[in-house]
This record gives sequence, C-alpha cells and structure tokens, in this order.
Amino acid sequence: MTPPAGRSGRLRDPQQRAARATRILDTAADLLARRGYRHVSIDDVAAGAAIGKGTVYLHWKTREQLFGAVLAREILTAVDELRRALRRAPENCLLHRYARTYFLAVNDRPLLRGLLLNDPDLLGKLTGAADTGRDERHGAAAYRHLELLAAHGLLRGDMGVGEIAYAYQATFEGFLRAEPPTLDTEQRADLLARTVRRAFEAESAPTGDTLSDVAAATAALLDDLVDADRAEFGIPGSRADSCGRPDRGEAFEGE
Repeated sequence: MTPPAGRSGRLRDPQQRAARATRILDTAADLLARRGYRHVSIDDVAAGAAIGKGTVYLHWKTREQLFGAVLAREILTAVDELRRALRRAPENCLLHRYARTYFLAVNDRPLLRGLLLNDPDLLGKLTGAADTGRDERHGAAAYRHLELLAAHGLLRGDMGVGEIAYAYQATFEGFLRAEPPTLDTEQRADLLARTVRRAFEAESAPTGDTLSDVAAATAALLDDLVDADRAEFGIPGSRADSCGRPDRGEAFEGE
C-alpha cells in the first residue's frame, strides 16, 4: 500500500516525491514557454499541476528557485544529448560534431535558446540572475573538453586553448542568433559543423583509440555536471536517466 501524504502535502515515498517534482517542473516549463516569466505565478503552476500552492514550496522555496530549476533542467537535457552521442559513437567528441549535437539540442528547446541568448521577453529577470556555481562548473567542463582535444592533437596547433575557447563560443552564439530564411535548422547545424572543423581542428585524422579515450573522458565530465546540477537544483533523476529526444544522427553533408 502506498504511504499517504501528510496534511502538509509531504510525501514519504521518494519516488512519489520525485514524480510530483517532475510534474511541477513540466507544468512550469510549459507555462514559461507559452506566457513568459512575467506572466506566470506560483498559483498558475500549482493549478496546472493540480496541487496546492504550498506544495510547490515544499520543493522550491521561491518562484525564482523554481524557474531556476526549470532552466537548469533544460540545460541538462542538452547535456544528455551530448552524453548519448558520445556513448553512441566516440567520434562525436570531435569539436565540430560536438557543436552540431549541442546546436540541435538547443534549437529544439526554446527555453534553453532563450537562456543562452538572454531573451528578456521570455525569461524576464532570469536572464540577469547568473548562477555562479553552475556557470563555473559548465565553463570549466567546456574548457576541459577543449584541453582534452588539444592534448590529443585534435585541435589546430597555432592557437592556444583560451583563444579557441573564445572564438568557438563567439561562433556558436553567432549561429544561434542568426536565422537565415533560406536554411533550416539541420542545414544551419551542418554549416556550423563545417565552420568549426575548418577553423579550429587539426587536419590529421585521429585514431580510433584516441577518439575512444577523449570520448570517455568527456562523458565522465558531463556525468559529473549532471550529478552536481541535479543536487543543486533539486531536479529528480540520476546520471543514468535519459531525458533527451530520440537519437538524431550526427552525419552531415560535407563529412
């Protein structure tokens, strides 16, 4: 028999509590995407999730914490895309393939795209509410991925890792912002991959062992990010969970 919840709405069963938290996050994400941050209240979320307002506060103490968790989960969804791509094929650790996978993941999720582009209409003051701990973790992981690629001879040798990190971020964000009417999302992702490959990668072909080593090390970095973000933001699940969309192949025109 399932243990009942107390009068306060507290659930004794961890699985039930996790399921309720997921329902709250799903509802909040849907409302945020449709209405924008300024037009969604805790009352709206509670009504949409069919729970009391006080129950929402059992999981997140403030409105800002709740929507911070929503955005953190959006990021984890994209990270999960990268993890699954790495485990499916080691060559997906190469910067141009990695960029393509992440670009498609971001464009599939309007909230994440809005976060990366600081969209005030969609996210309101959340765009200026930087989470220092999370940002440092993700920045360090991204930089470590570049260091791994450089150490294995997979990046061009005439630029430092710091220079590549800056230029790569500027290139990626530029592709996110620009939406040419003649190119669909897949074509833009292909063009991004070709651009990154020609601008930042070494010309020599990597060996299978090198790719396997870099892919495994990069996947471990992402696993640690998932664990840390879930713990910080109270997001249900574990590193083994897969929350992304169905696999989409990484092969693209020009490779």
